Amino acid sequence: MRISISSDMDLPVAQALGAELAKRGHAVTAYGALMPGSDPQWAVCSEAAARDVANGAADQAIVCCWTGTGASIAANKVPGVRAALCTDAYTADGARQWNDANVLALSLRLTSEPLLEEILDAWFAGTPSVDETDRMNVERVSK
Repeated sequence: MRISISSDMDLPVAQALGAELAKRGHAVTAYGALMPGSDPQWAVCSEAAARDVANGAADQAIVCCWTGTGASIAANKVPGVRAALCTDAYTADGARQWNDANVLALSLRLTSEPLLEEILDAWFAGTPSVDETDRMNVERVSK
């Protein structure tokens, strides 16, 4: 899978994210503090990763900032993106299932490396619901 990632800070968990995705066999494109010469501001780098999803250059994106809130807000400004701030595996699974989220937002402050792996496991194992009500909700927010 092609995954764009961004972070406004070059912290160990952000580095672990790129390494973990590569270990899982994903093709990774990095933005922000994870890519030398890229603008590290959360609004800029999160939008860049989200745009990759919207224009088909990436299948999904993972955006990070200190709380994860700004990264999720910036990503959700891009049409076609459904970004979810997830602080645990259950939320990541629900975001994929009920919201058909295509961008995962993470908090650099709250996410440890073991928790990162749990969240990624749930995110990648999650599949969008086929329930008609769930699909109608996703369609509604996709307009």
